[in-house]
Amino acid sequence: MLENMRAFVTAAESESFSEAGRRLRISANMVSHRIQMLEKHLACRLFNRTTRRMSLTEQGRVFYENVTEALRLIEAAESHVTELGAMPRGALRATAPLHLGRRLMAPVAARYQETHPHMDVRLRLSEHVIDLVAEAVDVALRLDAFEDSSLIMRKVADVERVVCAAPAYIERAGAPEQPSDLASHQCLLLRFAGAREFRWTLDSGGRQITEPVRGHLEADDGDVLTVWAMEGRGLVMKPRFEVADALADGRLVPVMQAYPPTPVTLAVLYPARQLVPLKVKDFADLLLEEARRFLSAELGKLGDKLRL
Repeated sequence: MLENMRAFVTAAESESFSEAGRRLRISANMVSHRIQMLEKHLACRLFNRTTRRMSLTEQGRVFYENVTEALRLIEAAESHVTELGAMPRGALRATAPLHLGRRLMAPVAARYQETHPHMDVRLRLSEHVIDLVAEAVDVALRLDAFEDSSLIMRKVADVERVVCAAPAYIERAGAPEQPSDLASHQCLLLRFAGAREFRWTLDSGGRQITEPVRGHLEADDGDVLTVWAMEGRGLVMKPRFEVADALADGRLVPVMQAYPPTPVTLAVLYPARQLVPLKVKDFADLLLEEARRFLSAELGKLGDKLRL
C-alpha cells in the first residue's frame, strides 16, 4: 500500500505516469497498476484521464492533501531509524529564487547528491513563493522580511539592497535624489503572483518611506531586470550581491544612497516537524554553509562584509 501511495503522489506532482515511472525507476504501466490498486482499495477514481492530459478528481485532491503529509512522516521515521551508520535515501525537494537557484542551490544540490548517492534531488526554481507544506517541498532558500513564519528558519545573513542604473540611463534621465523623484523615472519591476501595484520601501534616517513605482517593463525573473538595467532601460532595486559584478565594473551605479532600500534576510527554511528527516538536516547544513561562503565572495567584490 505504501508504494501505491508513493506512485500516486509522484504521478499527481508530475502529471504523467511516464514521468512518475522515470522518477520512481519503474515502468509507466507499473505506476498505472499501483494507482489502479489504490483506487480499488479506496473505491473511487483518483485521476481524470484523457489521451492528452490527466488531472486529479475531487477525491484525488483530498487524498493528495492528506497522503503527502503521511508520507512525509513515514519518511522522517524511516530516516531516524536508519540514520545511525546509514545513508539517507529517497527524494529531496528544494526551492529557491531563480538567481540564487542557478548560482547557489544548483551547485549545492549536485554536491549533496554526489555525497548522498541514494538520494534524488528535485529543484523548483521560481521567484514565486511556494507553500512548502502544500507543495510537499522539503527545503527552501528565501530572501524576505520574515515577520512571521510557521517554518523553521535558519538565518544565513542580513542582505543589503541597492537602487541602481546604467550610466547611460542616468545620463539620459538623470539620477533620482530622493524617494519622491521615483515617480518620474522608469522603474524595472519584479512581478509576483497576485501583485497589483509596485512599491519600494526606503530608509530615511531610520524612518521607512514607501513610494509607488511605475515602469513599462516588468518580469518574474530578477535576472531579466538586471539585464534590462545594464542596457539602460531604467532603475532597478536589487540585493547588492546579485549586482556585485556590475557595480564593481561600473556597468551599474548606485543612486539615492542617502535613502537605501530596507534590507532583507536570506534564510534556509523547512517545515516544522517533530522529527526532521536526516536528508533535510544534511541538505540544510550544507546549504547554510555554502550560502555564507557565496555571499562573502560576492560582497567581497565591493569591499563589503557579510552581516550575520
